[in-house]
Amino acid sequence: MKAVELYLNVFLREQKNSMAYGAEGVGPEGSALSEQGVDGASAVQRSDALARMKNLLKLRHYASKTQVTYVGWVERYFQYTRTQSIAWNSADSVRAYLSFLATQRNVASSTQNQAFNSLLFLFRETLKVDLPDINSVRAKRGPKLPVVLSVEETQCVLAHAAGTAGLMLRLTYGAGLRVSEVVRLRVQDLDFDHDTVMVRSGKGDKDRSTVLPASLVDELKDHLERVHFLHTEDLEKGCGAVWLPNALARKYPNAPVEWNWQYAFPAAKLSVDPESGKTRRHHVSEKSLQKSMRQAACASGVTKHVTTHTLRHSFATHLLMQGVNIREVQELLGHKNVDTTMIYTHVVRTMSARPQSPLDTL
Repeated sequence: MKAVELYLNVFLREQKNSMAYGAEGVGPEGSALSEQGVDGASAVQRSDALARMKNLLKLRHYASKTQVTYVGWVERYFQYTRTQSIAWNSADSVRAYLSFLATQRNVASSTQNQAFNSLLFLFRETLKVDLPDINSVRAKRGPKLPVVLSVEETQCVLAHAAGTAGLMLRLTYGAGLRVSEVVRLRVQDLDFDHDTVMVRSGKGDKDRSTVLPASLVDELKDHLERVHFLHTEDLEKGCGAVWLPNALARKYPNAPVEWNWQYAFPAAKLSVDPESGKTRRHHVSEKSLQKSMRQAACASGVTKHVTTHTLRHSFATHLLMQGVNIREVQELLGHKNVDTTMIYTHVVRTMSARPQSPLDTL
């Protein structure tokens, strides 16, 4: 009898744990990995590792875009290991995948580094496992200068952007905003009394303030009057509660329907929130603004590769050309390190007095 109990309670339990964790080398706490091959428990372990990674990304308040990017790269890595019939938990497999991206897929160095950071988060942060010599396959990218429009080119591009999209693009340039920041602006973020724009939870989950162009004040006020009327109609339909981050809706129950919390640039149509299932009005999509930017650039005849982020680059460069202190530009842009802002000083030199070509002196 004791032998049967020993078999059931010890042997079978150990065998089950071995199938659940040992095949992929991930223990219950994810503290160690082995170099064993893939077996029947692989799918379970990949799913478990991915679920834990998603939870950790949310716990550390990573941006939603970053979460989607990291998870996407890990899923593609898992697909690669399945196709190649190799163990996903092996450092050699990670190196092989990063080499595959560079040699077979011919991806840019920034793309390979994006995959590198995603897999590094999975192993080091989620599973608490180091990847020896992994930096040997990390792509090194040389210094790149951003695309910057001249003052005349900026004026020409913005002149071909009309309507609400045109207003948003002018605000993007005038305040040095990222596209994600301008679409997520709330009514209360536009401070007309102090001529400032408050950016909440920007890149790195940081808040900052930047300049509100005086030339846009009247246009923005007229725009907000129309948005207020739209919000009133939504309230009458029972769809006027806006989404709030970080459980603010529980802390301030009335905040979702209050005017100051509404998006400054709401979407044209109501939509269903996938998390709560409520019908509400979200902000305008980034893609629509980016499309408007492409159309304006094409209509202007500017041949440079222009995106919405080009306006942010141009904002910084034009301020430096005006003699604004680089530290102040750093604060307006929200850069953590001034070295990031220094890249624009190189652009200023190329756009200022350039040396004469010796061909022109012949």
